[in-house]
Amino acid sequence: MKTLLYISFFLLLGMSEQSIAQDWANLAKYENENALFTTKKSGEKRIVLMGDSITEFWLQIHPEFFKDKPYIDRGISGQTTPQMLIRFRPDVINLQPDVVVILAGVNDIAGNTGPTTNEKILGNIISMVELAKANKIKVILCSVLPASNFYWRPNDKAAETIIQLNQLIHSYANQHHIPYVDYHTAMADAKNGLPKEFADDGVHPNLKGYQVMESLLEKVIHKTLKK
Repeated sequence: MKTLLYISFFLLLGMSEQSIAQDWANLAKYENENALFTTKKSGEKRIVLMGDSITEFWLQIHPEFFKDKPYIDRGISGQTTPQMLIRFRPDVINLQPDVVVILAGVNDIAGNTGPTTNEKILGNIISMVELAKANKIKVILCSVLPASNFYWRPNDKAAETIIQLNQLIHSYANQHHIPYVDYHTAMADAKNGLPKEFADDGVHPNLKGYQVMESLLEKVIHKTLKK
């Protein structure tokens, strides 16, 4: 499974400049799957999980979590918040979900699409929230998972920067009465990294890591749907 994660990520890094320029936000990835969604039936629920590789690999590593549930995985490996913001309409709004779960920011901190700041990352997340609310979609915000470094782009300030971003997200969520899922507190080790128990590479959860996340997330989803 560790090999799968590495291959997936480095295939992304290996994309030609031309292909990135043609579809920078990877709008085509879910285009065919999105087209299959029709108008919701009465009583039907849909929950979209929007994110990066941590969300995308969730379905691959633990498909049982999604089986017979209204969960729609819309994670794309390597993506940053500006890319997610661009594809928010086709991959979230157009699917008419009741709830969107946003887990984003770690790749911004890693600099996948260039230098940025936590304030800019939060701004992109806020824009996604505002788009969701304008379309009567409830929002669940999630903390970025802990990481002490990134194997593809070393950053000795990763753990500290993630904590600071999570504080911004949590504060915004509290101010606007948005449910917040704190994965970081439940999963961080003494150095505020993601331990081997939960991730083979220190960034991407393994099965046990996803199971911890699932327990936290489903409680919040159920409460959110009841409101």
